[in-house]
Amino acid sequence: MELNPDMMQIAAQLDNERSTGHVRGPLHGIPFLIKDNIATKDKMETTSGSWALLGSIVPRDAYVVQGLRNSGALLLGKATLSEWADMRSNNYSEGYSGRGGQARSPYNLTLNPGGSSSGSAAAVAANLCAFALGTETDGSVINPAERNSLVGIKPTVGLTSRAGVIPESTHQDTVGTFARTVRDAVYSLDAIYGVDAGDNYTSAQIGKTPSGGYTQFLSTKEALKGAVFGLPWKSFWSLADPAQQTQLLSLISLIQSAGATIINGTELPNYQTIVSPDGWNWDYGTTRGYPNESEYTVVKVDFYNNIQSYLSELQNTDINSLEDIVQYNIDNVGSEGGLPNVHPAFASGQDGLLASLASKGIMDETYYQALSFCQRSTREDGIDAALHHHGTQLSALLVPPDVAQTYQIAAQAGTLPPSLISSIHSSFPPSYICSSFITNPAPLRPGYPMITLPAGINAATGMPYGLALMNTAWSEGTLVRYASAIEDLQRTAGTVYKRTLPKWFGYRERNVPVLNL
Repeated sequence: MELNPDMMQIAAQLDNERSTGHVRGPLHGIPFLIKDNIATKDKMETTSGSWALLGSIVPRDAYVVQGLRNSGALLLGKATLSEWADMRSNNYSEGYSGRGGQARSPYNLTLNPGGSSSGSAAAVAANLCAFALGTETDGSVINPAERNSLVGIKPTVGLTSRAGVIPESTHQDTVGTFARTVRDAVYSLDAIYGVDAGDNYTSAQIGKTPSGGYTQFLSTKEALKGAVFGLPWKSFWSLADPAQQTQLLSLISLIQSAGATIINGTELPNYQTIVSPDGWNWDYGTTRGYPNESEYTVVKVDFYNNIQSYLSELQNTDINSLEDIVQYNIDNVGSEGGLPNVHPAFASGQDGLLASLASKGIMDETYYQALSFCQRSTREDGIDAALHHHGTQLSALLVPPDVAQTYQIAAQAGTLPPSLISSIHSSFPPSYICSSFITNPAPLRPGYPMITLPAGINAATGMPYGLALMNTAWSEGTLVRYASAIEDLQRTAGTVYKRTLPKWFGYRERNVPVLNL
C-alpha cells in the first residue's frame, strides 16, 4: 500500500552497523512489512485502508514496531488489508480497501486471498519481504497464511501488545506473524512479544513465557517421536471438502510414520452448539436464536468503545468517533461504499460499522452473558477438554484451517484484565453473569494460540491448503516445537504436501469482488 520513504537511509545505517561488527540479532537488516492498522511514528500513514484517516498523526510507534526496529529489522512499508480489518461489512470482497484496492494471492489472483491481513500474507508469499506482521480478531492471521501457503503464528491474546494498533475487540485482538518458514516466523515473534505498560492484557504473560524467547523450541522431525496429536473429526475435519481431507490425511499418515500417535475423534464436547455447520459465522449464537451466546454481540460493542479510545489519541484529523467514520463513508460513497450495492467490493455497504454504531458500546446483560458463554464454551468446555482426551493429555490438536470454524473457536477464548473484572462485579448483579465467571475472580485465560503450516495445493484452483496446530493459552513453545518438527518432516520426506511456489493463476484478471472458492 505504501513504501517507507526512509527505507534506503535506514538500510544504509544498518549495513554500516554490520560492517563495524555490530549485529543486533537474526533480524538485522531483514526487510519486513506491517499491516496498515499498525501505527508508525514516521512519514507513513496508518489508516486501516480507509481514506478517512489519511493525514492523521499517531502519537508513537506501536509497541511491536518498536520491538522490530530495535532488533534491526528493516521496515519496507505498510501492507494493504480488508478495510477496517473486516469490521466494516459482512458482505464484501476480502482483501479490499478504499485506499489500498484489492489484495490478491499470488497463488490465484481471482480468488479470496484470505483476510483481513491480506496484503501482509500476499507480500511474503510473493517474496517481496522476508516476513510481515498482521493482526487477528477472528482468523485474520491464520486464514491469509493458509491461503498464501505460509507459516502463520496467531499468539495467545496478551503475548503481543496491541498498543498502537487500530482495534477491533480488546478481548480477541492479537498481533501475529507471517513467514515462509517456522524459523523466520519465530524470529519475528521473539522481537515483538513482551509486557507493555500500554496494554494491560500483556501483564497476564508474566511467569508464563520462556526466558530466551521461542527460538529455543525449534526442533527437527525427531521431536515427533512420542508426540500425541488429536483429530477433532466431527468438530472440524468433517466440514472439510473430500479433496482436502485426502491430502491432509496423507500428511497425517506421514506424521504418524515419524513416530507420533494420532487419535481420531478428540472432539470439543459442545461442538454441536458452538461450531457452525455452514461455514464461518461470528454471529452464530444469534443464528441459533441466542444473541447472548454470540461472539458478534461482544465484538460490535468492543469496536465502538475501542475505536473511540484509539481515535482520541490522534492529531490532525476530523475523525473522532465511529459516527464520524460512518458519515465519511456515506459522504464519499463512490470510493468508500458507505451505502449498499454502490461499490462492487462492499455489497452490504458498511453494515458491520452500523451494527457496532447501533450498540452504542453499551456493555449490558446480553453483552456480558455472551462474553462469558463464548469464553467458557471455547476453553474448558471446548479446546481444553479436547486436549485432555479420556485421561490422555494431547500434544496438540491438528485441524484443517481452511475450515474457518477452527480459528473462530480459538479466537473466542479471549481474556479480561483484572480492572474489567472488578468493574463487572461492581456494575452487575450475579444473575447477569454465569457462575463460572463469578467464581473465578483472577484474570481469565486468554485467547488461544494457533500455528498453521503449508500443506499442499488444490490442483483445480492453485490455492493452498494448510494444516494447523491448536493448543491452550501460553503454549507457543509447544506449538513451535511440533510445527517446526512437522515442517522438517515435510522438507526431508519428499512429500508434495508442503509449501510450493505460487503459479500466479489468473494473473491477467482484475475482478472485484474476488471469488470465494
